[in-house]
Order: sequence, then structure tokens, then C-alpha cells
Amino acid sequence: MYVPPAFRDDDLDNIRANVRSARLANLVTATADGPLATPLPLFLEETEGERGVLYGHVARANPQWNSPPIGEALAIFTGPDAYVTPSWYATKQETGKAVPTWNYIAVHAYGPVEFFHDPERLLEVVTRLTNIQEKPRAKPWTVDEAPADFVAAQLRGIVGVRIPVTRFEGKRKMSQNRPEADRTRVAAGLTASEDPRDREVGLLIPVEGGERSSN
Repeated sequence: MYVPPAFRDDDLDNIRANVRSARLANLVTATADGPLATPLPLFLEETEGERGVLYGHVARANPQWNSPPIGEALAIFTGPDAYVTPSWYATKQETGKAVPTWNYIAVHAYGPVEFFHDPERLLEVVTRLTNIQEKPRAKPWTVDEAPADFVAAQLRGIVGVRIPVTRFEGKRKMSQNRPEADRTRVAAGLTASEDPRDREVGLLIPVEGGERSSN
């Protein structure tokens, strides 16, 4: 991922927060037959290793797990994003020299990928993933509410994914390279949008006094 200095995020706490908040990741591996990619939820076990370990699962019918990877795997996490129109820039009014862009947050995690079949490990991963997603609900559903034999049959249809993270690349592109007047107008334009996704990004633009929100 190309990361200009103005947008680089090396703060491990920020990176972990962005990984936790991402609803879906993309797992990419290079193989002899070309790149393979699977969208899937992943969680980061922060207590394992220096940078943590990613866990998830893919369908047994998915050829990615059975295709030997070349080099490290890549897990891509994306956060809030929004289109930025040059109409918001003060410099557009002054010189006309402005073009559209996109603001976004992204994290790339690299590491060797392990695919596993052990039922106990699979059950642990499925349970963790479920608990993470169910936690905000008023009445969280738990895996043990389903019949044990049914759960066992479902586990036979998946393959576990484990990625010890060797490095992170964090990018936080929130108009930091623009003058203060431009950032203020971009923030105002996005927060006034009817799209809640735009408003979320607008609250992350660094303006005078700092961001109005953060991860």
C-alpha cells in the first residue's frame, strides 16, 4: 500500500482499533495460479506474539486454503471512507486549482497463513467471532444455543485461518495535507451530508482544536 508520510499511521493502538472496528476483511494470498482473495471476518488476538494473531475461517469448498501460498498472506481492513469534492476547498475559490479525492482509513496486515482443521480450535474461533458480533445486542445469541451435533456438522464444513502478524501498514487519509481552511470546509461538508458514512468521516477530519471524534 502506498502511504505518503502525511497519511502514515504507525500507532499500534490506532491500528488495532481500526482492525477491531472493521466489519469485514479481505484475505489475499499469492499462489502459483495467481492471487486468491476471500472476504471474511477476522479478529485480532492481541495477547499472542509481538503484534498479535489474526483468526477466522473459510468454507472447506473454498480453494484458497488448499492452494499453497507464495510468501506471506495479506489481510486488508478498511474503515470509514468518503468522497471529497473540490467544491469544498477554499483554494478552489481562490485559484481553481483543485481536484476530487477520497478520504479513508485502511490497515494492511501481513504474516504467514496457517489453515487448520482441528474441531476444538475451530469451535473456539467460531465462538469468539460470534461473541464479538453478538455482544452489542440486547440478548446475545451464543453458539451453545444450537444443538451440539448440528454445530459439529457445521464445523466440518469450514477450515480455520491463523495469521501471526509480522507487520502492519496503517493509512489514515483525512485531508491532513490540505490547509486548515480546506480541512474545515471538508469537515463541514461531510458532516452536513445525509449519508451517515460521510458524517462519520467528517468527524475524523483534523481541524483547529483537533479531531472531533476518533477510533
